[in-house]
Amino acid sequence: MQWIRGGSGMLITGDSIVSAEAVWDHVTMANRELAFKAGDVIKVLDASNKDWWWGQIDDEEGWFPASFVRGYLKQCRKRRDMFSDEQLKVIFGNIEDIYRFQMGFVRDLEKQYNNDDPHLSEIGPCFLEHQDGFWIYSEYCNNHLDACMELSKLMKDSRYQHFFEACRLLQQMIDIAIDGFLLTPVQKICKYPLQLAELLKYTAQDHSDYRYVAAALAVMRNVTQQINERKRRLENIDKIAQWQASVLDWEGEDILDRSSELIYTGEMAWIYQPYGRNQQRVFFLFDHQMVLCKKDLIRRDILYYKGRIDMDKYEVVDIEDGRDDDFNVSMKNAFKLHNKETEEIHLFFAKKLEEKIRWLRAFREERKMVQEDEKIGVNSARSIPPSYPPPQDPLNQGQYLVPDGIAQSQVFEFTEPKRSQSPFWQNFSRLQVAFLGVYEGVKTEHT
Repeated sequence: MQWIRGGSGMLITGDSIVSAEAVWDHVTMANRELAFKAGDVIKVLDASNKDWWWGQIDDEEGWFPASFVRGYLKQCRKRRDMFSDEQLKVIFGNIEDIYRFQMGFVRDLEKQYNNDDPHLSEIGPCFLEHQDGFWIYSEYCNNHLDACMELSKLMKDSRYQHFFEACRLLQQMIDIAIDGFLLTPVQKICKYPLQLAELLKYTAQDHSDYRYVAAALAVMRNVTQQINERKRRLENIDKIAQWQASVLDWEGEDILDRSSELIYTGEMAWIYQPYGRNQQRVFFLFDHQMVLCKKDLIRRDILYYKGRIDMDKYEVVDIEDGRDDDFNVSMKNAFKLHNKETEEIHLFFAKKLEEKIRWLRAFREERKMVQEDEKIGVNSARSIPPSYPPPQDPLNQGQYLVPDGIAQSQVFEFTEPKRSQSPFWQNFSRLQVAFLGVYEGVKTEHT
């Protein structure tokens, strides 16, 4: 008899009998699946499929997820010095919650499938019943940037490169880096509307499931719309970091500590109440804050940091053309930012009325974005300060970088590597099982 050990990565060969110890409980109500508890010893009878193995416990035989028993956990327990609990939380987010949700969702989905008469299956109610559970993907997506940044930092050390690669090889996973696997939940959630749209297309309107599928499609489109928005913002992070690095004399916290999107930018005249002197500045409006910069007198593509305004503390006041008693100036195409706590006032002059209108629209958009983020529990503050490249030499060309290349894609499109067929859950939980193996390989160093 052979045992599957952590470092062996072996499969069955010849007439050998292989036993494996279960890592997790496997509770199942599906036919031909093998149920067991963590710690149970399973006799592996067929391991020809890399995702699902056929095994036996006492007199019971059935399929079970291979990653549940590939036991390299003990090999990792001596390496807890490599990862802190906080690092694991940042890297993997709520991936275990997603896994548990998917296990229950797929089981219920299989119950809705009519094996004898597939055309009588009712899929829609299952999506509606689980609709609240899908929102955990939004939390995962919001954390994904932190995960990538933490991994990028760790991967500078060859120890971590080798460790994660060893995890992948032990799990016999396809040749994708760990950050690629961590992107998988975002990819998967965005496929549900496409699949439901196809199902609705080929479902007769008098079918009992038609209205439920239509409702499920609307629900999943709403979920993926929110996740697409989060993903779109993530794509802008590098541009924002590069822009900040190009601004000279930067002071205070990084933009990404509080903000994730550039909403509008432009040049205006500005008067701050205590000074009363008209100054020309370039303004960058992000969610939660607006940054003030000054152009270099000779090199107009170079910016100098001159301060910021906390938009959470200010309200926008549109004012008519005419004389302003507070600042004692004549106003045209002007508006004010009024601090609700300290009564401080900033006065701005746009060059044209159209430009003023665009700024007022941008301020409304900024507040709407912040409110929507609060509704779905998005916290713009980052738990890990980003690492920026040093500012470029002012003598170099092209430093005035404005992060204006914002991706506006409405739907994700991904090309995934081909995978072998597994007996069950072909389109739903296979990858969740796979990268949970990576998670366990790291996590169990703390157990």
